Amino acid sequence: MRLKRNFFARDSLAVARDLLGCFLVRDFGNGKIERRKITEVEAYGGEEDKASHARFGRTKRNQVMWETPGLVYVYFVYGMYWMFNIVTAKKGKAQAVLIRSLEGIKGPGRVGRWLLIDKSFYGEDLISSKRIWIEKGSIPKGAKITKTARIGVSYAKEWAKKKWRFVLG
Repeated sequence: MRLKRNFFARDSLAVARDLLGCFLVRDFGNGKIERRKITEVEAYGGEEDKASHARFGRTKRNQVMWETPGLVYVYFVYGMYWMFNIVTAKKGKAQAVLIRSLEGIKGPGRVGRWLLIDKSFYGEDLISSKRIWIEKGSIPKGAKITKTARIGVSYAKEWAKKKWRFVLG
């Protein structure tokens, strides 16, 4: 069952935690549809979160973060990777969740490559998209969820220490 808008219209920390065990589904348009369990995520707060792209206010790059929850926020890093994020919270709040790993695919750069993500996914609506969406899942019995500091945001000082990364193990 595809997740509905109200799932994403919550604080990024709640959405991040609840995405673990859900399935990211990609229809590649050639008859191939794949489902992968979400196993690692990071939450990003609004403009006060010094690790968030929203910290500098609205820009052409991050504008979608202030839009409707359930939209896709993608951005290009290191000249080679598209990062896949989901807009959360209510419209105007600028929160998002980065998908860091899927079952069998470790690392956000690899996730973007596997999904064949590019700029055309910017603003895609996960609720109605024909090519990408999230389905309800579950956490296996006995599985452990680990909370850690986010990765690669040391510039954010005290915000880098927040345990806003969730890993399903």
